Amino acid sequence: MNTIIRAAILFLELVWVAFVSVAAAEGLPNAKPEEVGLSSERLGRVTEMLRANIAANEIPGAVLLIARQGKIAYFESFGLLDPQAKTPMRKDAIFRIYSMSKPITTVAAMTLFEDARLALNEPVGKYLPALAKMQVATDNKPDPEADPHKIATIPADRPISIQDLMRHTSGLTYGFFGDTPVKKLYAEAKLGNEGETNAQFVDRIAKLPLSYQPGTTWDYSHSTDVLGRLVEVISGKSLYEFERKSILDPLRMGDTSFYVTDQTKQSRIAEPFENDRKIGNGATVGDPRVGGAWESGGGGMVSTAIDYARFLQMLLNGGTLDGQRILGPKTIEYMTSDHLGSAVVPGPYYLPGPGYGFGLGFAVRRDAGVSPVNGSPGDYNWGGAGGTAFWVDPKEQMFVVFMMQSPSQRMRYRPLLRDMIYAAIVDEAPYPNDAQTR
Repeated sequence: MNTIIRAAILFLELVWVAFVSVAAAEGLPNAKPEEVGLSSERLGRVTEMLRANIAANEIPGAVLLIARQGKIAYFESFGLLDPQAKTPMRKDAIFRIYSMSKPITTVAAMTLFEDARLALNEPVGKYLPALAKMQVATDNKPDPEADPHKIATIPADRPISIQDLMRHTSGLTYGFFGDTPVKKLYAEAKLGNEGETNAQFVDRIAKLPLSYQPGTTWDYSHSTDVLGRLVEVISGKSLYEFERKSILDPLRMGDTSFYVTDQTKQSRIAEPFENDRKIGNGATVGDPRVGGAWESGGGGMVSTAIDYARFLQMLLNGGTLDGQRILGPKTIEYMTSDHLGSAVVPGPYYLPGPGYGFGLGFAVRRDAGVSPVNGSPGDYNWGGAGGTAFWVDPKEQMFVVFMMQSPSQRMRYRPLLRDMIYAAIVDEAPYPNDAQTR
């Protein structure tokens, strides 16, 4: 065994002792890697890779948490919290999670679904009249030379449904990446500024044409932002107020919110390199210390690794954690099934990738193969534009939370970590799935 791996194993053992008090305080039990079928030696390779890449200034810092069989087997921080101030990363660092907000908003909506306060086949216009009659672009192919103001439109064949919002088949889109004519119109509109409310946001997006006919094409979009407004209308509460009451407080996710206006927490906010703050066309990493009116259900939240771990453990447990039932197990099963089938075609920017469909709030793996990254049929995942990512593998009873603030490196680290962490599984013997009884 070479010196580097031996040192990494010793480091992991020290880490395990150090994080026991942190994670135990959050109510998640801990285990040494071997106790849950993981190899300390192989996880040591992950540690060494991250430390080497941080030393090479590829990313400023990161927090990585791996849990299996309901226990945290790896929880470590690396590098710098703020590369400008040279402050060290900490396990309770607060990250801009961007699109990792989407699963939280979708779970909030599904609590209303379970209470029969909404049905997925209902038209969104029933609750948000501005979206009742939409126009659709007739020719929306990627074209950097196209004049978006000359685009022709026709009425939508059918209304946008609530299910469409949850699975990104609404016809809405994003303007911060891509060069279709509709995306250009979205970029010009500068949607989602912090000074507007969710209601004002919906009124503005309703004036723009849809990229595709509802229910026909997967196109990543502001759909979950609209879903957040729908939650507000049905619940009679602000999105944060409803999520705090239905999810965040019961799961003790005290550092998950839309803004960090509490000055006692602001020193824990992770920052990117100064030259790595661009997340897309005209979009840059913002400052969550400054409060705003907009509560973006699709991309506005901040969180910590341990907060998000509690959310994922709830999902893996079939909707419950520490005696708090958020959703029923059949609802979780329904959400994490593929909702695209053969009727919905991938758009030109199909982010789930080969081998994956899309459920309600998550990309869902269809096949053991096909995808160029390791995994299991039925695993589900998503990530954020700032560099954060997660995946849940029910077959392996495992989930991973990776937090960093490095927009330019987000696509490099997701497959890299997946493949290295799956390589650390050394015991694939079936375990009793007692998650529902916890």
